Amino acid sequence: MLVHGYPTSSWDWCRIWGALSEQRTLYACDMLGFGLSDKPRSGYSIRQQADLHEALLDHLGIESFDAVFHDYGDTVGQELLARRNEGSGFTGVERVVLLNGGLFPEQHRLRPIQKIGVGPFGFLVGLLMNRQRFGAAFSEVFGPQAQPTEAELDEHWRLIATNNGHRIAHKLLHYVAERRRYRERWVGALQGAAVPVKLICGGADPVSGRHMFDHFVELVPGADAVCLDQIGHYPQLEAPDRVLLEIFQFLEQREADIPG
Repeated sequence: MLVHGYPTSSWDWCRIWGALSEQRTLYACDMLGFGLSDKPRSGYSIRQQADLHEALLDHLGIESFDAVFHDYGDTVGQELLARRNEGSGFTGVERVVLLNGGLFPEQHRLRPIQKIGVGPFGFLVGLLMNRQRFGAAFSEVFGPQAQPTEAELDEHWRLIATNNGHRIAHKLLHYVAERRRYRERWVGALQGAAVPVKLICGGADPVSGRHMFDHFVELVPGADAVCLDQIGHYPQLEAPDRVLLEIFQFLEQREADIPG
């Protein structure tokens, strides 16, 4: 199961999908408010997105799975892990891979446009956002040697703007306050994870790069973690071959052999 981030969609997995699909059956959905999914005016929460994924797995009859989470999806993954740990939700997750994201609210460095989005004038983000502004802001979180092409930016924007999705960008940012509110639950989910967890982090990411990686290593002792120093916020797009190598090595390990 692959769970995308903010503000994009499941197309984020396009560069690793082919190779993964040769060995695994893959499932990925555009979460509510993202990509090709519905864009209601209100009602977004991390717990709701976790409910959505549990409902999807139940609908498909999937009893066990490995998962890869990124960005906003990391927080959804933390909520699913919390439910797995306490036995209150879907218990089928066996191994978890995390990519760059705000795993720790104290280490999450908001970009300028996000700071506006979470403030009282957040609605201005949706009103002012267009393809050019999106492209400039999006490119800033990529590594200097792994910048997205104009064609790739066009595709991301097309999916974001479907059904005027860019107009609700500030509403999707409610997750920032949720991360603070549920910090103990979601950080605790990592520290007490009942399944193997691996972090693959792009160290050049200004949002959740090397500083987040170091914090993860400190707070989650014994966890499997690797930092790609020249890569930014989207390792799966910037360094797909390395990310695939790390994922396959992790998934092929026996649970008993994984540190922690």
